[in-house]
Order: sequence, then C-alpha cells, then structure tokens
Amino acid sequence: MRRFPRYPAALGAVLCLGLCAIGGTIGQSRAADAPAKSPAAAPSSSAGSQSAAAAANAAAAKHAKRVGCLKQARTKKLVGADRDAYVKSCVAAP
Repeated sequence: MRRFPRYPAALGAVLCLGLCAIGGTIGQSRAADAPAKSPAAAPSSSAGSQSAAAAANAAAAKHAKRVGCLKQARTKKLVGADRDAYVKSCVAAP
C-alpha cells in the first residue's frame, strides 16, 4: 500500500498547473483591456526606460562582481568574518 503518498503530490501538481493556466488567462485579459498609450507620451517614457535600464545594468554588474568575490573567497577557503571582510573589500575595490 505504498501508493498513498503519490496522491497528494499528483494533486498538488494538477492544482499548480491549473492555477498557472488561470493566471495566464487573467493576465492576458487585463493586458487586452488596458488602453493604448498615445504617441506623444512615447518619447518621455523612453527616457525613463533608459534610466531604468541603466540602473538595472548597474545592479547586475554589482551582483556579478559580488558573486565573483564570493567565488574567490571560496577558493581561498575563507570562512566567517574573514570571508565577510574579504568580500566587502573586494566589492569596494574598483
């Protein structure tokens, strides 16, 4: 009688897939109901999107540098406060 534990997992998977399908149709209907932006507003929004993209790129670069510093700390086998101090100084370096 080992079949019993499989039922909750299968039920959870079906429920999750059903919710994903419902969420996708709701999102599509809201996008279709949204009014279209006027062409006059497009230039001002593109400047805002460029600054948002620049901020996102800066955040991505900072994250990549931190991950690189963490990998270096791991190869040097630093732990605890030593690792934290190394990562902080590594990220602060230009």
